[in-house]
Amino acid sequence: MASSDGVAAQTLANPSTPMTRDWRTPLELLVLGAIWGSSFLFMRIAAKPFGAFALVDIRLALGAIILLPFLWRDRAYISRAMWPKLAIIGVINSAIPFLLFAWAAQRSPAAIGAICNAMTVLFAALIGFLFFGEKIGTRRAIALLVGFAGVVLLATSKAGGLSVGMAVVAGSTAALLYGVGVNLVRRHLAGIPPAAAAAATLSCSALVLAPFAATHWPDHPIAPVAWGSAIAIGIVCTGYAFLLYYRLIQRIGPARAATVTYLVPLFGAAFAWMFLGEPVTPAMLGAGVLILGSVAFSQRKAG
Repeated sequence: MASSDGVAAQTLANPSTPMTRDWRTPLELLVLGAIWGSSFLFMRIAAKPFGAFALVDIRLALGAIILLPFLWRDRAYISRAMWPKLAIIGVINSAIPFLLFAWAAQRSPAAIGAICNAMTVLFAALIGFLFFGEKIGTRRAIALLVGFAGVVLLATSKAGGLSVGMAVVAGSTAALLYGVGVNLVRRHLAGIPPAAAAAATLSCSALVLAPFAATHWPDHPIAPVAWGSAIAIGIVCTGYAFLLYYRLIQRIGPARAATVTYLVPLFGAAFAWMFLGEPVTPAMLGAGVLILGSVAFSQRKAG
């Protein structure tokens, strides 16, 4: 781990450094896309039995526990003054988005949240432009408009005869917060080893949500499949996935790391169709094409 962090830091410091491990990046993006795509399936299964607060606190706590050994190992990198900043980033980049997606999962098919998640790339560019002085360019501005058109199409559609508008609003807001978080992680946590940063932000978020989870804990028995889904979200979709994602941000930058959201809707919709029998409607397909197409367009280099 220490050597890989050193290579990532060297690459960030010197962009001309040869990428001797390029083969790992597409593989890790594929694995991360499948993991986060499955998280929408697991949320769909577990959100109703647990409720949003209990499920998300389980997710945060288990994810933090998985990463605590890295936090202990790298504790020297985190000063006492850093903890408030870590707590704020954790709430923005995990606690509130997780709650929003869990809330949406109780009210809409899994594919809805997964499609909204793809807006993260565009929101990351927008936040970088508005608050951090990054250039957005005509291409990304057009992509944002097309992506928002996809969100509108999705929000005004129906799934299973039910309106999913509020679920789309929740999922899009979560993606916006992820876009904020991507920029904050890059600018404020770059000096902290990624596993330690993930452990610290998840731990803070779990502590912040603990009182809400306690007061909203379900008073009915929880089926084993719901428990299994909650545990999978915490251990795999949060603990391991955050470690992988923070490492990607440090190695290849937030914009390229956020392209994992190309894959999340595909895996999310496919898993929901395979395991829950949830159909993919024409409106979902149209919105997915608009959103993913806009993301792809925004990432192309000008010819």
